[in-house]
Amino acid sequence: MSLIDDVKNKVTGGGEGGGSPVGAVLAMVSSYPGGFSGLLQAFHEKGLGGVFSSWVGTGANQAISGEQIQSVLGNEKIQQFASKAGIDPQQASGKIAEYLPQVVDKLTPNGEVPQGNILERGKDLLKSLGGGKAA
Repeated sequence: MSLIDDVKNKVTGGGEGGGSPVGAVLAMVSSYPGGFSGLLQAFHEKGLGGVFSSWVGTGANQAISGEQIQSVLGNEKIQQFASKAGIDPQQASGKIAEYLPQVVDKLTPNGEVPQGNILERGKDLLKSLGGGKAA
């Protein structure tokens, strides 16, 4: 198993179900088509680019609702998140709305969009947000 696979398993809870919501959000961001930049573009296309940009920037994070998350991500991504986080799909949009701003904020400490594989930052991110332990 490669180091990246090991980090990914720790971040996502080792597979389907029972993972942490923070880990599931991180996995969702990293697997989104186009990665972090693709997710940013999706928010812009739905008129929520300013909200997402507030999470990237160094100022206060703007809040987002579960309904807004649903409009950007769609049912398939929400279902995948629910499965990875081990939560009811009805609660998934709300959990993403709760954790996505924090995850994006932590991935962009200098207000810059991260390049490369964000799972490499997974252990530190999970420790800082209380979503898991680093080995």
